Amino acid sequence: MHRLLPHLPTPGALRPFFITLTLGLAVSGCAPWAAQTAAPATPTARDAQAASPVPAQWSVALAASGPQADADWWRGFDDARLTALVDAALAHNLELRAAAINLERARAQRALTAAAGEPGLGLGARAGRNRSGGRSASSLGLALDASWEADLFGANAAALAAADADLQATASTLQATRLAIAAEAALAYLQWQGARAQHAGSTRSLQSQQQTLALVLQRQQSGLASGLEVEQARSAVLQLQARLDALQLAQTQALHGLALLLGQAPGAPTGVLAQLDTTGTPRILQAPRLPALAQPAELLQRRYDLQAAGLRIQAQLATLAQREAERRPQLRLSGNLALQAASWSALGGSGALLAGLAAAIDWPLLDGGAGAARVQAQQAALATARNDWQAAVLGAVRDVEDALAALTTAGARAATLQDAARSADEARRLARIGYEGGVADFLSLLDAERSALSAADALLSARVDLAASHVRLYKALGGHWNPDPDARSTRP
Repeated sequence: MHRLLPHLPTPGALRPFFITLTLGLAVSGCAPWAAQTAAPATPTARDAQAASPVPAQWSVALAASGPQADADWWRGFDDARLTALVDAALAHNLELRAAAINLERARAQRALTAAAGEPGLGLGARAGRNRSGGRSASSLGLALDASWEADLFGANAAALAAADADLQATASTLQATRLAIAAEAALAYLQWQGARAQHAGSTRSLQSQQQTLALVLQRQQSGLASGLEVEQARSAVLQLQARLDALQLAQTQALHGLALLLGQAPGAPTGVLAQLDTTGTPRILQAPRLPALAQPAELLQRRYDLQAAGLRIQAQLATLAQREAERRPQLRLSGNLALQAASWSALGGSGALLAGLAAAIDWPLLDGGAGAARVQAQQAALATARNDWQAAVLGAVRDVEDALAALTTAGARAATLQDAARSADEARRLARIGYEGGVADFLSLLDAERSALSAADALLSARVDLAASHVRLYKALGGHWNPDPDARSTRP
């Protein structure tokens, strides 16, 4: 166990630290707009970290923030097939494509909001002919109109700030989706490889059981085995054949899951999925080196889903400022230049030029409470965003603690089951020798065969769980970390 996880503490040792960190992060999400509210000063994540020293035994490290730092964490598993599958999923996954489309929409919405605060300029032309009292008259005109709304109380600026925050939140959501898709692809690949490894182990056990059945049949012909033993041996063979069918189904379903992640139709693989070697020796992912120590406040802050939740608070705060500003007077300036005449030639005359300038102030004094209701609704939306932020932080803490606990348990389980599988194999070998020599009964041999298969399956499951725990820890920590060159991890 110490070889597998040399630096990871027990999950309970991290709990006080995570509680303090959670409180600090939960109250720091609205810091960018704190100056615009009357709320009292609140501690920041840095304050929480200063109040709670970093446990020296906690060995989690992160690289610099940014998409590039997270772009290739799966390459640390040193599996070319995994790398190809994750790259293909990031290129073709439909959920990730939808998140990218949402980002483009947010960019367009931000541009639309920015345009609302700029001066407007329009050019128009008209031509008409009227008849009255037997006389006809023509009317021609060209007009240039300009308008601008002065942002006296910051409504337009707040709207633009909200659009900026929404854009950044959408970008963070895209990165969070990218990380989730990469992790899901890695887990689906692990599930497929685990089913293949179990299928290969069951195939070897079937061969052994078939040899046992042949041996029992030979002993029956010599009068040394009963019909009961023959039927027991035959039942064991048939059960293993049925198990192989179930494992084959598990492989097929895992491939269908990979196809969905890659944006393909299940059952009709193309590209890298069609190139997977389904006949080669199954390989469980080699667990990467354990990470080195880093500042835990950076750990949760660089999770993209938490960034998005914090940015949504900023967006709701800005929208609240916009709603409050909209209840105050609004100043609009407008002007126009026009040419108006009865004929085209007369449009160039001095009397055809008209000019105008106007200013207007609008102040809704009585609106039936609509403005106050909009402010109250926005305050509720802000409270919801803050609540979502706190829930996201708590969820992130749980993700990390669950991943650490699973990593510790899987490592210990794999180390123990490796010895158990070795002993079960030896017990099966001795039971076969004893049965062939007539010093052990068939039931002992049958139990040894089943125990060996069960121990091998349990070991494979533990190895898959160990690799999956590393993947989930990567996801919980927000992506890539810096490995400690002195820390080593060996797979049992």
